[in-house]
Amino acid sequence: MTPTEQLRNDAIQIWREGVDAVTPARLFRDKVQLDGTRLAVEGGGPEPIEIELAGVRRLVVVGAGKAAAAMAIALRQVVLIPLATTLPAIEIEGWINAPEDTFSLEDVIELGAIHLHAARPPGINSPTEAAMLGTQRILELVGNCDQRDCVICLLSGGGSALLVAPAAGVNLADKQAVARQVAAVGGNIEQLNAVRRPLSQVKGGGLARACRAGRLLTLILSDVLGDALDTIASGPTTVPPPTAKTAASTQENASRALSVLDELGLSGSPSLAGVVGVLQQQTQFPTRSTSRQQHPFTLVENVILGNNADAVDAAGVKAVELGYRYVMQSAQKVEGDVLQVARLAADAIEQLASQDQINCWISGGEPTVTLPPQGSGRGGRNQQLALAVLREMQLRKPQAISSHDMV
Repeated sequence: MTPTEQLRNDAIQIWREGVDAVTPARLFRDKVQLDGTRLAVEGGGPEPIEIELAGVRRLVVVGAGKAAAAMAIALRQVVLIPLATTLPAIEIEGWINAPEDTFSLEDVIELGAIHLHAARPPGINSPTEAAMLGTQRILELVGNCDQRDCVICLLSGGGSALLVAPAAGVNLADKQAVARQVAAVGGNIEQLNAVRRPLSQVKGGGLARACRAGRLLTLILSDVLGDALDTIASGPTTVPPPTAKTAASTQENASRALSVLDELGLSGSPSLAGVVGVLQQQTQFPTRSTSRQQHPFTLVENVILGNNADAVDAAGVKAVELGYRYVMQSAQKVEGDVLQVARLAADAIEQLASQDQINCWISGGEPTVTLPPQGSGRGGRNQQLALAVLREMQLRKPQAISSHDMV
C-alpha cells in the first residue's frame, strides 16, 4: 500500500467510526436500558431519566425524521422485545413518519403495531401530502391518550419536513413553497425553522400540546449544531413553561418569521403572499392553536441521544488508535457559506501542517450551500465542502501542505 493509499484508508476508517458512533442501533444499545419494568435513558442530565412501566396501560411510539425508522427498530430491540416478556399485558402501538427508502417490508412486519409510514419519496426533503396525513395520525394517537399512558417520541434530522400540520390559513403548497424558496436563496436551517414554526400546528411544541398522556419522553438524534431543542425538527415537543406571555411569544414568532423572509429577500415573493398574510395576521391576532399550553398533567422530557460532537469525539478516538495526533472542531452553530467555510478550513490545515505534532484535523459542522438557479445540484453539503477545500488548497502554494502529512 502506497503512503497515499494508507492515508485514504485511514481517513475512511476515522470518518466511518464517527458515523457509526451516532447510528441509532449503537446509541440505543449504549444509552437506553430496560431493567425489568424500569426504563432508563442516559443523556438528560447527570442522572438517567427513569420511567416505571409497570403502571402504564399503553405505550405509544411516534416519531419523524430520516433516522426515525432506524430509531424505532433499535427501540424494539432494546425495549419492546424484552418488555413483551416482562409486561405482556401492556398495549403497544405507534406511527413513524419516515422517508420511504429508510425501511424495508421486513422492518414494517417486525414493528407490527408501530406503523412505519412512507411520508416522502427519497431525496425530496419537502412537505408532502403523505407526511400531512401521517402527522394527523400521530396527533390523533397522542391526543387519544390518558394519564395511564406513556408516549415515546423519536426525532431526528429531517423531522421538520416529515411533520406537517399547516396552521389555519396555510396549505401544503404554501409549506412547500417556503421550504423550496428558503433553500434556493441559501437560507440556513435556523432561518427555515423560524419561518415554518408559526405556520404549523405541530412545530414549536404543537405535538406536546396535543398530547394527553401522563408522560411524553422524546429521544433525539440531533442534526442541529448546538442542540437547540426548539430547532431540531422545529421543536414539536419543546414548549415554554406556562406564562402570561404565551400569546405575546406567538406574535414574536410571527414577527421573527417575517423578518427572516425580509432578510432573505423573499417577503415580496408572489408565491409566498399567502404565507406573509397569515404571518402578518398572527402578529396582530395570535391563533388559539399556537398559543395554547401543553396539557397540565403531561410530564414532557427531551433527551439528546447523539449529536455532531459525539461523532467528532468518536472519530478522534479512532485517529489516536491509528497513531495520529489530531485537532478537532465541532461547530456550535451554522457556519455560513460553504466557500467561506472552505477558506477557513484551508487556513486551519495550513497552520496544522506546520506543526510537527499534529497530523490529523477532524471537523464537524454545517455550511450553507446555495443551489444554482436551474437544477437542484448533486451530492450534499459535506461533499461540496470537501471539494471546495481541495480547490482552495490547489489555488495556494503547492508547498503549503503535503498529501503525505495530513488526513
